[in-house]
This record gives sequence, structure tokens and C-alpha cells, in this order.
Amino acid sequence: MISFGLIAEGLTDQIVIEDILAGYFNSAYIEVTPLQPKRDKSKTGGWTLVFDYCRSKKFQEAFQFIDYIIIQIDMDVSEDYGVAKQDENGEFTPQQLIAKVIEKFRSAIGDNFYSRYQQQIIFAISVHSIECWLLPLYYTDKKKQAKVKNCLDTLNLQLAKKHKFTIDANAKNPEYYRVISEQYRKHKVLIKHYAENPTLKTFIEEIQSRDIKIGDEEDW
Repeated sequence: MISFGLIAEGLTDQIVIEDILAGYFNSAYIEVTPLQPKRDKSKTGGWTLVFDYCRSKKFQEAFQFIDYIIIQIDMDVSEDYGVAKQDENGEFTPQQLIAKVIEKFRSAIGDNFYSRYQQQIIFAISVHSIECWLLPLYYTDKKKQAKVKNCLDTLNLQLAKKHKFTIDANAKNPEYYRVISEQYRKHKVLIKHYAENPTLKTFIEEIQSRDIKIGDEEDW
């Protein structure tokens, strides 16, 4: 079976991506190995550790036993890792921002290694947070589905109505994310909604470009 490694800012980001993978490949059985953070309460997350892992020997060694590695990072504090959101001409588009972040990772990974394994590295860069990817599940308004700013606040408005809980930005509850993103595990739902948010669309297109086959797919 094709295997995936997952480097992300936190557990909640991993949950969302795992649900998206299940929906995309139409299978409940996707082999995903959390590389950073590990599924260990003693392990911490954050963007600094995402870059640290990508610079490490562990990252390079992971390709010996994993077919594809997904690297997730939010862009809400991108200035902290050296990516400005605008210049003298105005704000960058989501695609321009993603390209700039990929260049940062290419530098962190190293040009030679990156060039060798580029097809096995899949970026999941959320502009400006992974909560933006969840908005199409809760809104029919196209502008809200495509938001890239203040997505958590927008999402919380619907969560309070539909689930009677909201997400605390400083203490994200993994169980809430399992409830929120579960619908993406359904292939039909993901295919219907992924293009409604620009950077979720980019992530799906990254996967599509690899033409990955994991075995027989069923409509489940």
C-alpha cells in the first residue's frame, strides 16, 4: 500500500488532512505516519518545528520507508518565518504566497535533496489557516467558502449553531476537529467542495498531479 508521512503544525491539522486523504482516495484505510508532531502528548507543534523537521536527518531518512511526505503549514504568521503577505504593490494572491512558502521549504530542505525527492513531497499550505479549508462544509455563500482571512471566527459562528461548541484558537480540541472535518472523509462531499476554497483546491491539485494509486476504490 502507498504510504504517507505527515509533517504539520499540530494534531488538529493532521486530523483534517487525514480526513481529506480518506475522502480523496475514497478509502477508510490510508497508511499515514505522523512524523511531526508525533501522536504523543509530550510532543509539541508549531511552525518552527515544521521547518526544523524538514532540515533534519530524520526527514531525509523518512523517504526510505514512506512513499510521499505531506508538509502542512499555515500562513497566519508567515512574516515570522520570512514570508511577507504584501509588498508596495499590494497583497499577494494565495498562489503567490504558496509559491513563496515552497521556496522557503526548498531552502530548508536543501536544493539537491529537494530536487531528488520533489515528486514525493506534497505541500498543504493553508492561506491563512487550515480552518479556511473547512468553511465550504458550513457555508453555501461562495465568498465565505473562499475566505482566506479570519476563518476561525467565521467557522465558529456556524459551529456554535450546529454543534454547540466553538474552537479556542489557543487550545484547539482535537475531538472538535474530528467532528468538523469528518464529512471530508466522504469522497462525494470532498469532490463537491474542495474547489470552493482556493488553497484547499491547490492541495488537492498537488495530490492529483502525482497520479497516486492506492488500490481498488469503493464508493463508501
